[in-house]
Amino acid sequence: MSEENSVEALLEEARLAAAMPPPEERFRLREAAGFSRAHIAATVGVGRSTIANWETGVSDPTPPARLPYLRILKGLADIYPPTTTAPDPVAALSTETPAPAVPLPAAFTGLETLRGPDGRATEGDPGPCVRCGVETTYQSTDGRPLHSGALCQPTTTAPAPAVTAPAPAAAPARVAPTAAPVSPVPAPVPTRPQRRSKSADRAQAELAALIGRAVQEEAERAGGDEEAAVKALIKRAIPDVMHLFNETRASARYDYTAYPVLPDVLKKPTKQAPDQIWEARPRFHHPGYSIKAPGDVRVTALDVNAAYLSALKVWLPIGKLEHTTGTDGVDPKRSGVHLVTPAEWAHPHLPDPIGDRDEPGALWVTDATLRLLQRLSGPKYGLTEAPVVHESWTSGATENFLDALRKLLSAAREEAIATGDTLTLEYVKSMYSKFISTMGESIHNREMVRPDWMHNIHAQAYANLWGKAYKAHQAGLDVVAMMGTDELHVTGDWRQVFTEGRGVTQMKVKHGDGKASGEYTVGKVSG
Repeated sequence: MSEENSVEALLEEARLAAAMPPPEERFRLREAAGFSRAHIAATVGVGRSTIANWETGVSDPTPPARLPYLRILKGLADIYPPTTTAPDPVAALSTETPAPAVPLPAAFTGLETLRGPDGRATEGDPGPCVRCGVETTYQSTDGRPLHSGALCQPTTTAPAPAVTAPAPAAAPARVAPTAAPVSPVPAPVPTRPQRRSKSADRAQAELAALIGRAVQEEAERAGGDEEAAVKALIKRAIPDVMHLFNETRASARYDYTAYPVLPDVLKKPTKQAPDQIWEARPRFHHPGYSIKAPGDVRVTALDVNAAYLSALKVWLPIGKLEHTTGTDGVDPKRSGVHLVTPAEWAHPHLPDPIGDRDEPGALWVTDATLRLLQRLSGPKYGLTEAPVVHESWTSGATENFLDALRKLLSAAREEAIATGDTLTLEYVKSMYSKFISTMGESIHNREMVRPDWMHNIHAQAYANLWGKAYKAHQAGLDVVAMMGTDELHVTGDWRQVFTEGRGVTQMKVKHGDGKASGEYTVGKVSG
């Protein structure tokens, strides 16, 4: 670049920067155009949270993203000028002697999907979509990554009125002739918490739309073959859910450690060896009943809906794990893994909360299991003695770390059930199950290595199931069996205890092959 061009480019940025509009105007322009923060962020090369900070006044644009961001604002100001007659920095931009014409970013133009002779979208090398930034293998006609059918393009419906828009200048003309003259007064600018609330709702809607677009894209690609569409959605579930996870973390108040230094106890000794953390997976059968004994005691096999999805509500360590001895690492605001010796379980007709162990003695458990054992040893339950804690690996923790992702996927699942959308239902299930199973040391997900999270989520699912078993027991039902994360077999009228349905807080009759599904009978073998 010549010296003259370098100087001109620097002066252009200085002219634009001098007229940087205030945060509320940045917000207004984007809303007026109907663009999401994700679209702007992908175009200027920053994260969605950075755009949110620029629009709420937390920070101001800085190079190298400032210049393309200012060019976008200038272009939007030409298209959506403010309705007030008061001087406005962006309006001034549109009347200055223009710098060399700068087209709107390609992400905002009418791109077309590249298609083969059969009319179906063709694939190429993966890359971030020029519209939404989510990785895709589909291409535009000019060879850039673009979701099939441009399904991630901004909505074409009329944008909602901007929250910072002033009262229309024409309003005084509608006042009755006898009324005193009225000067147009701009509407008050919402406070920062109000803007953040609206922004949060908008962000949640944008992420929910990504789920729908992914399903629509694969359905179109499969040409009506539902089985092929499901396979494609399952294949892309891991990168898609990681994108959703990162986006839901964008406005979080604290950071987390994605690659902590792991203690040996959180590593497998070999690839074939089992994990050293005991997750308390149940395999309970009531000693007083047997399917082999003759009898007519009717049992219903119940299925817990989306057990792992509900288990995302769990205390997770978010920082570097620290080693402590004794009970120093046991704290309501900390989480991790603990070496404990559990007390003896003296209730054979109830599942052991520690699961079915082959050997007694000390073992490493998750914080989720320890919390359950502590509750059961407290005055409310009084079912066992408190476990002895020998040592721990813990860090500061929060129960709401994955709550935004959990709510997003739960809402998508609920809507899919209501509309009979099996594609979305399978896609969402695959996302949350693979998110959990690959967050440890997995070759399928390199974005984080948190086996402590994986073990805690698994253990929380088992703890939740134990709570349902105890609720049934307290209501007078016998728990005949409890297995895995979601299987509970009970006698009696279970509908008096649990609400039937497919919601995450409901239970349904388990369907499948074999006697351990639906309803079956057992016989008593002991008192």
